Amino acid sequence: MIKPIELVIFDCDGVLVDSERIAVRVQVALGAELGWPLTEDEVVARFLGRSHAAIREQIAERLGRDTAAVWAERFEQLHRESVDAGLAPVDGLLDALDEITLPTCVASSGTHEKMRHTLGRTGLYQRFEGRIYSATEVGRGKPAPDVFLYAAERMGVAPEACVVVEDSGPGVQAARAAGMRAFGYAGGLTPAEQLEGRDTVVFHDMRELPDLLALQAQ
Repeated sequence: MIKPIELVIFDCDGVLVDSERIAVRVQVALGAELGWPLTEDEVVARFLGRSHAAIREQIAERLGRDTAAVWAERFEQLHRESVDAGLAPVDGLLDALDEITLPTCVASSGTHEKMRHTLGRTGLYQRFEGRIYSATEVGRGKPAPDVFLYAAERMGVAPEACVVVEDSGPGVQAARAAGMRAFGYAGGLTPAEQLEGRDTVVFHDMRELPDLLALQAQ
């Protein structure tokens, strides 16, 4: 028997805030500048949904740790500047949040500092304050389930009563590994087929989410 939903766990980048397009553009520019030419599709495949530490490790393996450190510092600077220049919530997100009555929280690969900035710039921080969890607080980043299990534990909800809203392949894999149902948002950069799989509902418009949650709750 499927357990009723008691908690909706949102990823941050690409699910709450439309920041993934900014991040991809910045990563492509840095790759061209620092010696690892990458297309946008390659950045999505390699980096999207993964922790800063995991991305930095990939860069270090390719270009060395010194260059990886420079890359990380430059990314933080350029990403912040781009966010300040114009970041918005994901299309339809505010409408969805206004309709969702279930408890919610955020569990992201991003750092708390980054989420304070992006969620703050879009007016979303206050909606989730005190219920925001980062992969920096656990041992492993996505696709490991650690951050989702940590969020569920902190919220006092069993994993099987949680659903996760994600926009990346590693994110939906992490949700499944945690024993949670996943909603794969395909309205962003990740193709729908990379989100499909066991215990996963794929959708394309954030405004659909409240009704999809209601169907799962039946």
